[in-house]
This record gives sequence, C-alpha cells and structure tokens, in this order.
Amino acid sequence: MFGGEFGAAGAEVVIEEFMTGEEASFFILTDGTHALPIGTAQDHKRVGDGDTGPNTGGMGAYSPALVLSDTIAQRAMDEIVLPTIREMARRGTPYQGVLYAGLMIENGQGRLVEYNARFGDPECQVLMMRLGAQALDLLLACAEGRLDQARVNWADDHALTVVMAAKGYPGPYSKGSIIRGLDALPETSSQMVFHAGTTERDGQITATGGRVLNVTARGATLAEAQAKAYAMVDAIDWPEGFCRRDIGWRAL
Repeated sequence: MFGGEFGAAGAEVVIEEFMTGEEASFFILTDGTHALPIGTAQDHKRVGDGDTGPNTGGMGAYSPALVLSDTIAQRAMDEIVLPTIREMARRGTPYQGVLYAGLMIENGQGRLVEYNARFGDPECQVLMMRLGAQALDLLLACAEGRLDQARVNWADDHALTVVMAAKGYPGPYSKGSIIRGLDALPETSSQMVFHAGTTERDGQITATGGRVLNVTARGATLAEAQAKAYAMVDAIDWPEGFCRRDIGWRAL
C-alpha cells in the first residue's frame, strides 16, 4: 500500500478500534418521524462450514437472532436508531424506508457497525417468511406516514435459509448448469425456494449467478426450520452447486 499500488486511496490511513463480539442484523421501518422494529436476523458470511474461508455476500441466515435480545434491541433503538432518525429530520433530510442496523454485540450491549438503507440478503428471505402478507401493510404504513399506528404480529417461530451457490464462488464460477428437482419442492407459507441467480432457458432452470438459490423454511424451533430447509436442499439435483451444511450453528 505504501508503495502506491492503490493510488490516491492509499495516501491516508485511518486507524480504527477493532470491534469484537458477535454481529447481528436489526431491521427497522421509519416514516421519517416514527420508527417500528420489524425483526432481527443473523447471517453467515464465510463460504465454509464453521465460518471458514473467504467472505461472501452471505451463505445463509436465520431469524430471530437469539444473540440480539429484546433488551439489547430496545437499547439500540433508544441510543442508536431513534437519535439517528431525529437528527436526520432536524437537518431537513428525513429518512423514510428500511433501516438495517448491523450491530456488534458483546457483554449484553450492541454497538453500531453500519447502516444499510435496504433489506439484507439473505436476511430478507427469512424476514419475509416470518412476516408474511403483513409486510405489505407495514411498508404501506411506512410510505404513508402511519407507522405510529402499525404493529408487527410475529408468530412464535423461526426461519432459516440456506444459500446454494455455484462451485467456485466467491471466486470464478461457471454459468449455465441445469438445476433439477425444483418443481417437486413445496411452495407454502413455511417452505419456499427464492431464486437469486437463475434463468429459465428452454423450459429448464439454469444457474447464472454466484449465489443462485435461497432454500428457506420455518419451524416451531430453529432446529426444525434447519431440518426442513436441508431436506429441501437434498432434494435439489444440481451437482454444480454447493452450500454450507451448518447454517444456524451459532444459535444451535
């Protein structure tokens, strides 16, 4: 870096504190004035089992994130999220939409790592499975400035999604392989396969991305959701794909 291989980007060095702990995602809707927490999730960034190998865009996720307790979430709302929303409104730039707060949790306290103005991936899949059709009502209330009247009705359950990726990801990978067995899989409120990087060609589903499928299931327990998701994974005939076999391991 000091030799100039990064050009002007390497001219300055910022030294920051290294944050230790366990990272989880906290999702909030805001209409610019009011804020409504809509769920938590935890994803798995490393490509290999046991959180080994290079980082990816996410190899799976589950909701709720048990490490992000109600107490930690409420403190994050009071000390991080709401002050941010109020300050943006004070500056004349109110934010309206989805706010994704990445929190590093240690010793019962969450510290802000980053904000994203979107649903995460693959966190979005598990959130949508647990929210169901009420997601539309909540988003409409957000758009119309009625969040103070909205409520989230959670089922007392868990959701887990497994990402199936093309072999080689996150490095070079081939495209165009055929994925079979999807038609036989359930598509219900508790089991669903979300397509992330596929194309239909001549009546067949082919892989055209790095992360290709999100195989998702709900269960009364996280272990049940995990078992249902991997049963669906095992029914998919795609030799050119792979997945982690331990999604949810931190909580289980």
